[in-house]
Amino acid sequence: MRGERKTALRLYLAVGCGAALGSLLRFLSGILIVSAMGFSALWATGFVNVLGSFVIGLFAALTSPDGRLLVSPAGRQFVMSGICGGLTTFSAMSLDTFILLLQGDLPLAGLYLMLVVAFSLVAAWVGHILALRLNR
Repeated sequence: MRGERKTALRLYLAVGCGAALGSLLRFLSGILIVSAMGFSALWATGFVNVLGSFVIGLFAALTSPDGRLLVSPAGRQFVMSGICGGLTTFSAMSLDTFILLLQGDLPLAGLYLMLVVAFSLVAAWVGHILALRLNR
């Protein structure tokens, strides 16, 4: 029982620390994209969602049972649930879309939502394919 508790605690800490890091990276990317580069917040949200999708697709395949990297369950959760979960933001994407709808910009809201979801799926697929090639 004690060993199971240590394992569970290790996983919780891995996810929590990864989420803190991912959230900080999301915040800093927003500062860079919006403040330093002058793009709208829509770009910042879209960027982190696409980037996080690429990373999770790549890392999941690299660390799968057939993958090249041997990573502990806590290590996988640190990156996938923690960093990627903290980095990506469905709620901000939803709010961005909702605000565009409130402003009456239905075409931009639809386009934004479609593009972020589509590019995120493509990014996850590209990450997965890249990892499969690296796993050879």
